[in-house]
Amino acid sequence: MTFSIVARCPEGDHLGIAVASKFLAVGAAVPAAEATVGAVATQAYANLAYGPQVLALLRTGVAPADAVAGVVAADPGRATRQLGVVGPTGDGVTWTGRGCHAWAGGVAGDGYAIQGNILAGPHVVEAMRDAWSGDAGQPFARRLLAALRAGDEAGGDRRGRQSAAIRVVAKGRGYGGTSDLVMDLRVDDHPDPVAELARLVDIHDLLFGRPDPATLRDLTGELAADVRHLLARAGHPAAGDDPADLDAALASWAGVENLEERLVPGRIDPVLLEQLRA
Repeated sequence: MTFSIVARCPEGDHLGIAVASKFLAVGAAVPAAEATVGAVATQAYANLAYGPQVLALLRTGVAPADAVAGVVAADPGRATRQLGVVGPTGDGVTWTGRGCHAWAGGVAGDGYAIQGNILAGPHVVEAMRDAWSGDAGQPFARRLLAALRAGDEAGGDRRGRQSAAIRVVAKGRGYGGTSDLVMDLRVDDHPDPVAELARLVDIHDLLFGRPDPATLRDLTGELAADVRHLLARAGHPAAGDDPADLDAALASWAGVENLEERLVPGRIDPVLLEQLRA
């Protein structure tokens, strides 16, 4: 009833899942992930215990293939299950029970596992694999999304569309550095859920993306004067002429606009500047 990718970034520090289905709120059922441990997709007639069970095994050093074999062997309903797992190193693992509705199956390789059931055909997972492998230079979440979009465009769930989700974890890379949850976006009920998920990822990148150090501009001279003027116009005037006052005013405005993740003292992210000018 679902197609998904579980994967690890080339650097090994990000793990994630992207999934879509003709099923209400698929993001509430399929994905599970823990930073530095692994990512899991449990689907078909999903056994929601698979997520925590597999992660517990991976946490103790059990290999993904052995973790999959263990939870499947202990489940009397395994014939109707489908499972994808990736760990912090090595190949991903995909497993499909013989009782899953056709077409059902998956592909796996270094750092990824792709699987689906009730699909238009095997070309769906093949298109997802090709999209995932096609541009390793993209940001990790964008690669997951590209794979999901490729599966959707190849026919996806042959019953139609309803929901989609993406979840990414990395140690200490969540909001404010206070969690491991980098991205957790869901489209629970929508006629074109993958496209809607892409729109949400764009918004997430704007609000929570980290600035590129190579593009930061020093808040000095004419630029500092321009930013002071823009902040005053927006109702966040700097208290004085000290650079720290300008940083404080910019932080005040950015906090109201939910752009605080893009702040760098003494400098400004061009994305932040564009939003301020707008």
